Amino acid sequence: MRCQPVCPPHSPTDLSEVLAAGTKEVHEKAENTQFVKDFLRGRIRKELFKLGDVALYYTYEAMEEEIERNKDHPDFSPLYFPELNRRDALSRDLDYFYGEDWRERVSCSPATQRYVERIHQVGQKEPVLLVAHAYTRYMGDLSGGQVLKKVAQRALKLPSTGEGVYFYQFDGIHSAKAFKQLYRSRMNELELDMATKDRLVAEAVLAFQFNMEVFDELEEMGKDIQEEVMDAGMPVHGAHGTGGDINKCPYYAAQMAASGGSAYVGQLAMAVLRHPTGQVLFAAWVAALAGLAAWYFM
Repeated sequence: MRCQPVCPPHSPTDLSEVLAAGTKEVHEKAENTQFVKDFLRGRIRKELFKLGDVALYYTYEAMEEEIERNKDHPDFSPLYFPELNRRDALSRDLDYFYGEDWRERVSCSPATQRYVERIHQVGQKEPVLLVAHAYTRYMGDLSGGQVLKKVAQRALKLPSTGEGVYFYQFDGIHSAKAFKQLYRSRMNELELDMATKDRLVAEAVLAFQFNMEVFDELEEMGKDIQEEVMDAGMPVHGAHGTGGDINKCPYYAAQMAASGGSAYVGQLAMAVLRHPTGQVLFAAWVAALAGLAAWYFM
């Protein structure tokens, strides 16, 4: 009896696949922090949302400063896309929330400062590692941004004209899906050896950890904020007691529909409509289904 050779498991070599595989576990941890789960439920306190925007502003200010510094560096130049820049959009959001003198009223928190310092360190000393930080932030923004924008607008009763959520609007990008494909292809064209790719995975994991530290810090800050919680969300994927039940968790239904289960599309609609706020949010969730699923499968 001849023994059939056993093929070794496939190991990705493209940088985009290496990063996706190497950050899968920490990505899931980041999505399951209390701050993110509350956001997805639409349970948002306005003051905490504003502080989150402050943290994002300092993060993107640092990252885009270093990206501009390294726009001609061979290890980063293929990923230089000014249309991704978020600093100015965040500045407009902070102007809306705090007024024109917002720079005098806010400061960089300790957790955000540690994140900022690491971004400057890699930008000035090891520009190739800047790829990990850009990948972690921008791909997430493009994947889930439209869903989060709708949740924030509904929960915080923000104007439909975009004030307060400019961060989530990419005016220079007409198709997030096509742009993400382009970005990943550019990443894969970088001439990097496997050792450097492994270092980029480690740096991307570190970037996720910095983000989780900021989330945890915001959660602690929230304990001192006495404010009515706005609630306009949905049960989150993996929430306690759903057990993957599409009738209880619309996120699970969205994930299954995106992975090829056409029957789940109708069940998603029914799951959303059973929720008390589902009737008013149904149109927004259906329109955002592709982006939501992409966020989970980034």
